[in-house]
Amino acid sequence: MPTTTAAGRVRRRAVSAAVMTGTSLWALSACGEESTTATATDWQEPSAYTYKLQSSGGDRPLIGTFEVTVRDGKVVKAAGVDGSGRRVVERKRTEVPTIAELLAQTEAAREERADVVHVEHAKDGRPTSIFIDWKENAIDDEEAYALSDYEALG
Repeated sequence: MPTTTAAGRVRRRAVSAAVMTGTSLWALSACGEESTTATATDWQEPSAYTYKLQSSGGDRPLIGTFEVTVRDGKVVKAAGVDGSGRRVVERKRTEVPTIAELLAQTEAAREERADVVHVEHAKDGRPTSIFIDWKENAIDDEEAYALSDYEALG
């Protein structure tokens, strides 16, 4: 009978978490959004908008779900929707990014040759999901974002 090592259990958990994160992102991005092959350059960040951000994956400070209001390229309001999100906002609201900052992070990941950079877009070109895996064989370096409930403000 084979023995299971701690490293083997960690690897299986990481793979399982990555699969669940990918499945969750797929399901969230499919809710009321239509994915296209539009690119980030097809969408221009408006001067004011709101959106919901679900950030998961990896060992990093920005984990949780947030309702975000952006004006003039800056987050002016961020509310944590779940416990993790509330802790992030209480600790340091500046951790919560604008959509433009997420797109810049995606471009940086491409330039730095991350192993996986996957972005899905709505018809208007804005991102609906982002997945970055900096090193495919590393554990806890993934970043997954689901963007929903987007609304441009007048």
